[in-house]
Amino acid sequence: MKRALLLPISLAVVASGLSAHEVRPAYLELRQTGPEIYDALWKVPGQGENLRLGIYVELPAGTTNVTLPRASMANNAFTERWTFRRAGGLTGGTILIAGLTATMTDVLVRLERIDGSAQVTRLTPATPAFTVEAAPGALEVARTYTALGIEHILTGIDHLLFVLALLIITQGGWRLVKTVTAFTISHCLALTAATLGWVHIPPPPVEAVIALSIVFVAAEIIRQQRGVEGITARAPWLVAFAFGLVHGLGFAGGLSEAGLPAGHIPSALLFFSIGVETGHFLFIGVVLAFIALVRRIRMPLPRWAQLVPPYAIGATAMFWVIQRVASF
Repeated sequence: MKRALLLPISLAVVASGLSAHEVRPAYLELRQTGPEIYDALWKVPGQGENLRLGIYVELPAGTTNVTLPRASMANNAFTERWTFRRAGGLTGGTILIAGLTATMTDVLVRLERIDGSAQVTRLTPATPAFTVEAAPGALEVARTYTALGIEHILTGIDHLLFVLALLIITQGGWRLVKTVTAFTISHCLALTAATLGWVHIPPPPVEAVIALSIVFVAAEIIRQQRGVEGITARAPWLVAFAFGLVHGLGFAGGLSEAGLPAGHIPSALLFFSIGVETGHFLFIGVVLAFIALVRRIRMPLPRWAQLVPPYAIGATAMFWVIQRVASF
């Protein structure tokens, strides 16, 4: 199995481009302040100095601006704020993100009503528009937050490399299932605590420790291959649970920005956790399918080739450690 993992690991490292979370989502927040008045916040990823991604908000017909848009550029992100009015409010209206179909990014939309309830929607290039609902239904919350959980995992290259390292050291089977489940449980506990404001740790140190966790497991794989059984080989679920707390804090920023719908907070967190677990096993399924394909080819590999995956994972993660510590 170790040799069969060589090609998928190499492809994963190349695909990462030595940078995690390459595709950044845009964010639209609409906060109702009166029966027909809304404050808008529009954040778009930057594309270098004074440049931005070419996507734009198109509000429903009948909308008029109360204030002129105030734009700024900071931290490689374009931000625009303004206030608008629409007779009868936004309910039933369609909001479109123009230009989204020509990109590879997503847009997270949060609409907060005057009664404190909220509608959270994820727009993609395939679905660049949505209709404003009178109130968020339980089914919509389940769909949105499950998809958000899956997306958070599948777009987090550093989290996927950590899961991949766990796959190598556990050799699959029920040990892997228990290990990934322990990782998801601790990940979601920390995520919940941070999202609800019970715990607060600055993001830069958290991101650096996430990268260090990958380096640690990669080193444990090398020790195992040399005949030395480390703590990860003996109790992988324990290591996964411990580091899952840190990985959960890493995702808290994105979920805090998306917000949790009033009246549906428990279900939103539950379905986000389900999405995270689903994303984990989707990724593992793809890797195992690739391994099965490589085994059918029966391509002979030298003995030293089994060291390539852990060294590739460890080197990539160590680059992230240096990069993230340097950005403190």
